[in-house]
Amino acid sequence: MSSSSPRSPQIPVVVLAGFLGSGKTTLLNHLLLHRAGNRIGVIVNDFGAIEIDAMSVSGQVGSTVSLGGGCLCCAVDASELDTYLETLTRPSARLDVIVIEASGLAEPQELVRMILASDNPRIVYGGLVEVVDAAEFEATRERHPEIGRHLAVADLVVLNKTDRAGDEECARIRKAVAETGSTAAIVPATYGRIDPELLFDPALRPDSEEKARQLTFEDLYLEERAAQDGHGHDGHLHTAYESVDFDSDVPMDPRRLMEFLDSRPEGLYRIKGYVDFGAGDPGNAYGVHAVGRFLRFTPQPWTRGGPKRTQLVLIGSGIDAPALRKELEGCRVTGEPAAETRQDAAHERAMWGVLRYVRQPGDDDA
Repeated sequence: MSSSSPRSPQIPVVVLAGFLGSGKTTLLNHLLLHRAGNRIGVIVNDFGAIEIDAMSVSGQVGSTVSLGGGCLCCAVDASELDTYLETLTRPSARLDVIVIEASGLAEPQELVRMILASDNPRIVYGGLVEVVDAAEFEATRERHPEIGRHLAVADLVVLNKTDRAGDEECARIRKAVAETGSTAAIVPATYGRIDPELLFDPALRPDSEEKARQLTFEDLYLEERAAQDGHGHDGHLHTAYESVDFDSDVPMDPRRLMEFLDSRPEGLYRIKGYVDFGAGDPGNAYGVHAVGRFLRFTPQPWTRGGPKRTQLVLIGSGIDAPALRKELEGCRVTGEPAAETRQDAAHERAMWGVLRYVRQPGDDDA
């Protein structure tokens, strides 16, 4: 991207939820083994264990355990969440993403509210991921009718164990999810294997650090897996979702872009990148972070002497990539106003919709 900023990047906090047996821990293990170079902080809102093959970590409340490769694990009570978020977001921890594995009986919406209401400036909401056991969906719904409420507020639904359910059952579950009013992306999975890019971006590390670092458990595990498989079928996890890139050297019209964002289609899970609003704010690039229904803009000064352009990536499941790209093209400014009128009241009003999503000190997103 073309922008730079004195701000430290905010760390996304992802809530991983699902009822007992859905495969949350299996999915978390998968993310830790395929973390794309990221350092992950794990907060376990339960008294269970995270197991990575032969490597087992059992947490007691109040403990922090290294998982290797810079990843950390904490087992906490919900009332201690803010304290541990404060600890894990210290610059010395150097984490890229934090994943909260909710107890199988937890109310995920309460954890989401705590994150949104947090006054920790170093975090940003990274989405609520609800893991569903496709083979036991009806039985789970009978035992836990509140699953409908959980699905309705999820940003991403991972339909796990699809190999045991069959196409007809998976179609029925998708219909049941839609009937809750959910607009979440639904991604099929077996053994919790989803592409980590759905949740977080590949980490960019200085070359010197990468050359000097020792092999991690992840490196060794993946080498062994590749040797056993003979073909990297795990590398094709991206087939479960679609990605749309959009790049424009023409500024975006703030009103049109907000209309697009406010009506973003079902299945569109993440939007990330930078926006050039041109006359709306010639001094700043606007970093955009959207996950599910959550949206945040972060103004950042352009790099001195660098190009000013909009660069966005949209990620989802079942989305119409050409249609999305065409809609974004329709959000571009048509006919640049004269220089002397660029900062008039009309342009300021056009930015109001954007500025509603710029967090100010003391804001409460809940």
